[in-house]
Amino acid sequence: MTDSVPDGTSQSTSKSALTVLFLVTMIDMIGFGIVIPFLTYLVEDLAAADGIKEVGLWVGLLMTSYSAAQFLFSPFWGAISDRYGRRPVLMIGLIGNTVFFAMFGLANTLFMALFARFMAGVFNGNLAVARAYIGDVSTPQQLTTRMGLIGAAFGLGFTIGPFIGGELSDPAARWDYFKGTIFETYPYLLPCLAAGLLSLVSLVFAYWKLPESLPKENRAVVSDGVKWGTRFSNSFGQTISMLRSGSVSIVIWMTMLFIFGFTIMHAVFILYTGMDVGSGGLGYDEAQNGRIFAIIGIAGILTQGLLIGPLSRKYGSREILPVSCLITGAGLVLIPYTESTNALWQLFFVVILVAVGNGLFQPSSSSLLTSIAKSRQINLGVVMGAQESVSSFARIIGPLTGGIVWTVTVDREWPLDYHTSFHLCGILMIMAAILSLKLQNDEQSANDKFTELQ
Repeated sequence: MTDSVPDGTSQSTSKSALTVLFLVTMIDMIGFGIVIPFLTYLVEDLAAADGIKEVGLWVGLLMTSYSAAQFLFSPFWGAISDRYGRRPVLMIGLIGNTVFFAMFGLANTLFMALFARFMAGVFNGNLAVARAYIGDVSTPQQLTTRMGLIGAAFGLGFTIGPFIGGELSDPAARWDYFKGTIFETYPYLLPCLAAGLLSLVSLVFAYWKLPESLPKENRAVVSDGVKWGTRFSNSFGQTISMLRSGSVSIVIWMTMLFIFGFTIMHAVFILYTGMDVGSGGLGYDEAQNGRIFAIIGIAGILTQGLLIGPLSRKYGSREILPVSCLITGAGLVLIPYTESTNALWQLFFVVILVAVGNGLFQPSSSSLLTSIAKSRQINLGVVMGAQESVSSFARIIGPLTGGIVWTVTVDREWPLDYHTSFHLCGILMIMAAILSLKLQNDEQSANDKFTELQ
């Protein structure tokens, strides 16, 4: 159960271990997305009880606190996993999820909700560790396909999270069975408990089915008596060093630009689709927007679960990256040019572009980063922690940037009108594509060196 996966057995890595990693990643995104349908109503209820009027401010704080915590703690968990192994870190994260999901549902003040949301982000900072685990047990030929599996879990979690949050909110108002129970007092507890239960099930699977992937002899050495604060400071120092480390830094900065552009869309997409037709929008309601996000999620799952493996074997991750950036950028730029009279099929086309481009980019960037890190014998936990930390930072500033740009430009004339936010997304994707071209020939040399080390 606790034995390390031995060297040379990556091809026989158990399906159960990959299943656990799939669940860990899916739960990470469920935790991010589950609050989207009810967060505003939760804040309104708690703000009214506390006499607070700044509802919008608190909604923003709760949304950003999760990504901010991931940004701060991803390098820490990555470094700890390099020293003590991947398995214990993944299990600690699942325990934290279970506890703080429940705490968020039971929050009776805004400060309690903010603390619970932040701590859930802290313990969900282990997504980088899941990627490092795959890097430990995969050959260069397996990397992209297995990273695609994680990407599919990412998309599935983001699809399931909002669904659970919406369908299970305020159950006492929908089903008599819940009237007079704790779920009437805490109307958003049930979806949080559902997410916590999923985390608990994954913990049981991890305990019984997840072997350690990093042998003790391959772990980073740490001196006894090193304080947590020192370790935390060292983790940030390692992240900075990764941002200056040749091809590793190129991949990380490219990923940051991609996610920055992609998450701007998170803030402005519904602002556009919900805008009046007379003002240039589509006049969509919540249900219609939900169906669009379902299409994005399903297309992303299919791309990362079925397409990425064959494409990476034929073309290689380095060749896929610039194409995926341009596909995503084209879809994002075209979103506000859909017409209300033909919105259904036009929007379907552009969100498929966005989903497919994103589905190709995520596993390709992760697998290429892993190959480069292994070829240079750099600790995977540190590298993946740095990537996830920078990605979380992009997820913090992306929606904020989108909201600011939208507010400033929505009432102006073209070209600096409501199209501007989406144009910015396209510009960032072009920048990411250009940056990826600097990686030419790195993937092949990295894979060659990695094979020599086996």
